[in-house]
Amino acid sequence: MLVQNNPVPDDASLAGLVEELAAVLLAREQTLTAAESCTGGWIAKVCTDRAGSSGWFDRGFVTYSNASKQVMLGVDSSMLSDFGAVSREVALKMAQGAQARAGTNIAVAVTGVAGPAGGTPDKPVGTVWFAWAYGASLDAELQLFPGDRDAVRRQTVQYALQGLIDRL
Repeated sequence: MLVQNNPVPDDASLAGLVEELAAVLLAREQTLTAAESCTGGWIAKVCTDRAGSSGWFDRGFVTYSNASKQVMLGVDSSMLSDFGAVSREVALKMAQGAQARAGTNIAVAVTGVAGPAGGTPDKPVGTVWFAWAYGASLDAELQLFPGDRDAVRRQTVQYALQGLIDRL
């Protein structure tokens, strides 16, 4: 697990990442979907804050509960009970499910513990799993972000957007 110590991004820096992401997706004529748990739709929000985002952003899945992960994204209940909602396996399945259901070129998924409660010794507050499905490729990363709930969620959005840019 990599502990991040970057400054907490502000709205302007998130908007800058969205501009960069939009330019790449538009140039490639590709579309994006997001599957979000701990961010509650924040990735979709910052993407759709940009005028013209309908040209490259298809939809977002806010799957905060385990039941919604199962129904909306096809995450197996056995996977949730075996690994927990905050796991590599679940993040990968969320990304795959979102990409398949939306029919987009790329999907990002996030699942984590934003706090202030809910952390455990194995998965402390700030633990976030990321997954990206792009074409036939899948990738996942684990990060640990410091700070309060807002800081963890902002850093998660930033890392997800940067991860999309890096993979494109």
